[in-house]
Amino acid sequence: MRLALVSIATISAPHRPSAGAGPRAPYFRTNVDGTAALLEAAKRAGAASFVSISAAAVIMDDRGSPIRNANESAPIFPNSFSGYIASKARSEAAVLAADKPGFRTIALRPPAIWGPGDPFSHAIPQAIGSGQFAFIDRGDCPYVTCHVDNVVEAVQCALRHDAGGRAYFIHDREATTFRAFIAMLADRQGLSIDGIRSVSYRLAFTLGRWMEIGPAIRRAQGDPPLTRTLARMIGREFTTDDSAARRELGYVGRVSRAEGLAAYGV
Repeated sequence: MRLALVSIATISAPHRPSAGAGPRAPYFRTNVDGTAALLEAAKRAGAASFVSISAAAVIMDDRGSPIRNANESAPIFPNSFSGYIASKARSEAAVLAADKPGFRTIALRPPAIWGPGDPFSHAIPQAIGSGQFAFIDRGDCPYVTCHVDNVVEAVQCALRHDAGGRAYFIHDREATTFRAFIAMLADRQGLSIDGIRSVSYRLAFTLGRWMEIGPAIRRAQGDPPLTRTLARMIGREFTTDDSAARRELGYVGRVSRAEGLAAYGV
């Protein structure tokens, strides 16, 4: 029997969508050290395949450059200011470097993972109700997402095919904007985004920096409502090209936006 290990333990974004807050060490301990331990465990167990859930964010630079239809040739940023992005980039590199005959490794790069219980839908009611939610540049930037069932589909595809030593972007079939995405999730919970304020990217990034400093000085528990990483992730155009996964792994992204929303219930 040929064993396979799927590294889902490295999905370590915080439960609230303010990823990147707090000290860098916990991100590296979970994503880098944790992945190294899983790789060694997989080898000892005789696993033939190792599929790691990386993150599309590994190609986000520190300048906030818009990203349009990026493919796997885009550089990653292991020294990012964001502990989350940097640790994900380093753990992905370690996974791909471990690929060898008899031990096939693949990294999948989903963007914002959504579905019932996801961080966005969990935090939206409280954020909107408390007035802490704001769009960045109106939220009109093109934005890719990946329903959790489509992530599972991609894992299954990766396990069935022979590709190794590669990273693959995966995402939903339908294009959207961050504003439209949030509006759809809010609507499923009887909320409206009408009247939600908007701030510029520069202001959001600056506020995120200051909000990170305050809790760090006070050693407060919990994430601030805004961080530089969150501003980077939702405040700029971010679209990727997942044609390699579709072509080489047979990935489809079968769950449509409408089907994914229906799973939330009324």
